[in-house]
Order: sequence, then structure tokens, then C-alpha cells
Amino acid sequence: MSDEIKNCPDEENENEPAETQTDQIIETGSVIKTKGKHCIHCLTIVGQIEGHYILPPQNKSTKYEHVIPQLVAIEEDPEIEGLIVMLNTVGGDVEAGLAIAELISGMSKPTVSLVLGGGHSIGVPLACSAKESFIVPSATMTIHPVRMNGLVLGVPQTLSYFDKMQERITKFVTENSNIKAERFRELMFTTGELITDVGTVLDGEAAVSEGLIDNLGGLSDAIKCLYSQIEGGKAE
Repeated sequence: MSDEIKNCPDEENENEPAETQTDQIIETGSVIKTKGKHCIHCLTIVGQIEGHYILPPQNKSTKYEHVIPQLVAIEEDPEIEGLIVMLNTVGGDVEAGLAIAELISGMSKPTVSLVLGGGHSIGVPLACSAKESFIVPSATMTIHPVRMNGLVLGVPQTLSYFDKMQERITKFVTENSNIKAERFRELMFTTGELITDVGTVLDGEAAVSEGLIDNLGGLSDAIKCLYSQIEGGKAE
């Protein structure tokens, strides 16, 4: 699910009963207003990204039809000054994940991403989509080729489809990070690292050294960077 935090100074909210705030947290997993320096929105992308097909109820998922309207609202809301994206995802629907990443990348407001736990598969473009990206040292990012479940026709057109989809992801990642396309493909097709699979697992430090993520850091570093973007934009 996608939770939100708007850090919006609001005098009317100062006297709000504690019970109301608690009920809000229990019911929606969100804190709407606090006394932060700037008004920011926190978007969490966790579990598996659900696309055109509904996942089983036991799966923790992020539904793209919930995230897309939130991003439009954040871009349009004059009160919200910036967006921080918290990522801990195992991947999921490629087109749904890429759609979310393109929306974040196309936002005019300050954006920062923070990878916690994992940013695997289509989580890689999502992590790169913000204007500045962070990863904690213990987090990992798994890079591997596009895969498909269900019926696959053994015809040349299927291979062409996979290749085109892979190029779309590679182009997005390389345009929104500091890694070169050749190196990204090399990591993607590495053998011997993943059991019964092809690809590479990068920890926090390796993800930064490869140029996939901008900075190694935690929550305070990410928020400090977001505030800096906000204040820099106001100065301009």
C-alpha cells in the first residue's frame, strides 16, 4: 500500500486531539500534518508492484492505480513542496512500475528516493526516477533481464518483444542515473551470482560506486537533500 506524510505547518492542527491523530494512523497508515520545516509528501512503494492483474490477497503489494493519482495530486497541490519516495520492493509488473517511474521523473517539484531493504527488478528504475537518490548500506538492488509468467509463444516476435522492453528499461535507467548502458547490460546478464537466474545483486555501497544510485545515506540525509532542493528552488 502507499502511505503519505505531509509535513505541513498548520496552526489549526496544533490543538487536534491526540485520539484523532492515532485513529488516522490506524485507519490509513498516514500522518497528514506535522510541524516540519517544509510541506513534503512521503510515498511508499513496498512489496510487489501490482499491474494489470490482481495479486493474491496474501501478497504485500503497491497498486499502480492508487499511486498514479497521488502523483498527479502532489504535482498539482501548491501546498506540497517536495516528494520523498521510500522503496522496499521485490519488483512486479514491468509496465506499471515503469509508468510510475516516468511520472516521478517528469515531476517539476523536488524529488528524492530512498531504497530501504531492497529495490529489485523494476524497483531499479523507480529508485533512479527521483532527482536525487539514496540507499542505506544494508539495502540491495537486484538487476536482471525482463521475465514473463504464463503462456509464452516460442516465436521470433516474443524475443523481439523482450528485447524492446529491456531496451526501454535500460534507456530509462541510464538517462536517470550515472551508470553506462554497457555496464548496466553487463550486470544484467551476469551468470553464476543468482541461483537458477541471470543477474547481479548490488549492496548499498556497490550501487553507489556503479553510479546506479547517487548517495549512500539514511532518512535524515534524504530529507536534508529534499529540503535543500526546495530551498534552492525558492532562491532561484
